Amino acid sequence: MRDFDKKSYDFTVVNAIAEFLNSDFEKGVTQKVESIMQTGVDDEFAVRLLIGEGGGIDTYGKDRDIFRRYFPLAIKRLESAIFAQDEYYKNLTFNGAKDGDFELCYQNYQKYEPFVADDLKVDFSGTVIPQIGFFASEFTYPAVMQKGRIWMTVTPNEINTMRAPISRAHGKVLALGLGLGYFAYHCSLKPKVESVSVVEISEHAIALFKKHILPQFSHPEKVQIIKADGFEFMKNPPVTNYDYVFCDLWHDVSDGLPMIEKLKPCQKNFPNAEFDYWIENSVKFYR
Repeated sequence: MRDFDKKSYDFTVVNAIAEFLNSDFEKGVTQKVESIMQTGVDDEFAVRLLIGEGGGIDTYGKDRDIFRRYFPLAIKRLESAIFAQDEYYKNLTFNGAKDGDFELCYQNYQKYEPFVADDLKVDFSGTVIPQIGFFASEFTYPAVMQKGRIWMTVTPNEINTMRAPISRAHGKVLALGLGLGYFAYHCSLKPKVESVSVVEISEHAIALFKKHILPQFSHPEKVQIIKADGFEFMKNPPVTNYDYVFCDLWHDVSDGLPMIEKLKPCQKNFPNAEFDYWIENSVKFYR
């Protein structure tokens, strides 16, 4: 990551889409897309047009080539059935259970509501291309609310961006950051994973997980929770014989880089382990 030269990349598409996603676009998004579709275009083109125009792209004028070339690569309709078959979605229930200020529940994406669906990609010309998805019908996903505000979620973005790390996990696994246990759940299902040790500092997250989520795991005996600060744990680990380490202590790309750079030197403390850092491919573009 230290050799990455941000100046060599084109962020035109990223900036335009970020401009739209940072706006109050959710209000009436379904109706807006359906209105555009009445002109005879399909839902993918309609969502692309809405995002492009909302992000300052002159889709039929000076930016026509950018819109025609890159927005089909960046914005796509996703098949909800693929995500609905995820074992975590299928086997765990977030049915309104409450624990103090916290409530396990479901949130939803509206029909045609765009969201960040995967890591950033880059084409041969150096243009950075966000991966934005939407569904053709309302889509629900697990969440935890705290005093009526979203605290944690498991969205299609987590499913897509954790697919590769989960596939590489093996032996004794160490994970930094618990979340709602998505990574730990899938690792615990793998025969080639012996154990999953999760480092988490939040007492609330640990208590909620142990009481309401871990009992739903098929193999809860594989999962151990270690209450500790992730960075301090990595500096002075009590145990170092892990085979695979997955680091996920940041919220998104905006705060990931300094945390990754802080953790990298600690790899030497785990001489036999393979390492992965959540959304590292995207984080490097924010250097």
